[in-house]
Amino acid sequence: METLENYQLILKMGKTTTEKALELFDALEPVNLDFIFGCWQGSGLHTDHPMDGLLEISNWYGKKFIDSENVQPLLFLDSQGKIFQVAPNPTLMNWVLKLPIPKNNSLKPLVVSINSLLKTEKSQARLRMMEYRGKVTATMIYDYLPINDSFRKVDENTVLGIMDYKNLPQPFFFILKRCF
Repeated sequence: METLENYQLILKMGKTTTEKALELFDALEPVNLDFIFGCWQGSGLHTDHPMDGLLEISNWYGKKFIDSENVQPLLFLDSQGKIFQVAPNPTLMNWVLKLPIPKNNSLKPLVVSINSLLKTEKSQARLRMMEYRGKVTATMIYDYLPINDSFRKVDENTVLGIMDYKNLPQPFFFILKRCF
């Protein structure tokens, strides 16, 4: 079992193995819906997942949980630094996951352009308390994708998220920090 200091280092470095990320997730306390409401800025926790780096090259900002029925799961920054919401597209997501994510930002202009075409003002997800990995915790359910994001509390302003995508056997991890 890892120590608290090791967990903090993993989160700070933003990279670990899937096994250690699962161990960390399992060690953390669940969160309730009230705790997760608000705006959160995100970053990836790389575990050699096919999506590692995708959030960064797409200018992903984070998520906004308005209430249990209204969630903006994909917030991005435009070229002027303004936040906008994207409607997830199942076909596009399956296509992108087949591409190798480059370690540099060579695809960034293309991904940012595609995101700008998918802008929306409508809610794209909802929240429920669901059991995941043995604990009932706040879970975001996408409206149009077979994806659930479950959250565990790191501290009062940080959560570790795990994306459970039906089409991928390996979970994807990310960190959310409360916006102030």
